[in-house]
Amino acid sequence: MPETEEGGNSHSIVPLAFPLLAGAGTMTTLISLRAAYSYPNILAGIFINLILVFIVLKSSAWLEAKLGKAGFNILRKVFGIILLSIAIKLVKNQFT
Repeated sequence: MPETEEGGNSHSIVPLAFPLLAGAGTMTTLISLRAAYSYPNILAGIFINLILVFIVLKSSAWLEAKLGKAGFNILRKVFGIILLSIAIKLVKNQFT
């Protein structure tokens, strides 16, 4: 750890969730959705998504305690597959 001038340790937090929730992928998804849906539908989806993300992030410690580390990793991989299938559908729709 880097030392500060006072001799103590300096701690820093790297925000990992922020780039995943509001990064380039989010902007690309919004642009793709705009081609297929109207603004009110997109805004409703964003609002519902914000609520769901807030609930999941607030309860992630509880979920990990209930599911265990292995169960949490399985859940992460399942949702990764779901995200991948949505991405494939968006790309497929752009080519047809």
